[in-house]
Amino acid sequence: MSVDSFKREEEPVSVAWQRVLRGALILFLAVTVMVLAHSLWPPAPEVERQMQALSEQVEELKLEQAMPALVLNRYRDSICFIFGIYQLGFANRPALERTRISGSGFVVGDALIATNRHVAEPWYGDPDSERLIRLGATPMLEKLEAYFPGLPAPIKLTPAALSADGDLALLRTSDAASISLAPLPLAAERPNPGELVAVVGYPMGVLGMMAKAPTAVYARLAVRQDDQGTAGELAALSLIRPSATCGHLGDVVGDKLIYDAPTAHGASGGPVFNSHGEVIGVNAAFIEGFSGGTLGVSSQKLKPLIRQAEQNAF
Repeated sequence: MSVDSFKREEEPVSVAWQRVLRGALILFLAVTVMVLAHSLWPPAPEVERQMQALSEQVEELKLEQAMPALVLNRYRDSICFIFGIYQLGFANRPALERTRISGSGFVVGDALIATNRHVAEPWYGDPDSERLIRLGATPMLEKLEAYFPGLPAPIKLTPAALSADGDLALLRTSDAASISLAPLPLAAERPNPGELVAVVGYPMGVLGMMAKAPTAVYARLAVRQDDQGTAGELAALSLIRPSATCGHLGDVVGDKLIYDAPTAHGASGGPVFNSHGEVIGVNAAFIEGFSGGTLGVSSQKLKPLIRQAEQNAF
């Protein structure tokens, strides 16, 4: 037998053997992958559960990112700028103090506006005013008005209910335009630290709104020293517009909320929203020099005040 014929006879056997080896190797790899998959991957129901949880987290992140725009677009018209003037003095004497005040508020029911007590009663919590009151001085509100986005004129406000143990108050208006405004939804449950929050209001009051006005309007109003007249002109030009800032809830202590959303004078009384667009608190104060020290009062404290104000209305 020639060498060439031997090669021709062996060649088919060699090819077949190589195919067997390749098949065995592929089978081995397939079994290995299956074993690894079974050991590393949980059963199908568990995979589905984890995928569902991941999808919910993604949706929550999307909701949080969209929340500031959502609350501004949906609730802007129900969040007002509050302007007032009060005086403090003794009977039959000229007033010792005559002070302008500004703050924020929001609709919580028919003709009811929530804010801070120190906005509704500017002498509340003020050491100098309280000292004079103890000496017999009498505080008096000369004016208290609300400017709502979209309304060309202010609305007169009167106290409806004052919290006895917290910086909260409800104001009432009989103006038909305000009665038609939608109330903001109050959260049913207490918030948890770490949640995203948005604070909406009028930081810096009239100055803050002027800064956002068109250049020509700003140039005309900047030289005026009359906050009430300036607010009236901004209202007539539809430039009463609240601002939103975002942050996270750092802690919840009793009825106090601590968060790092920036704020300033004039934003007191504005709503504090959670990521679902529900009001969890009323913005109240900030600690100078500490960016994470903005303080609010839980909206849970508003609910008994609303019931009280509704009962007093009859």
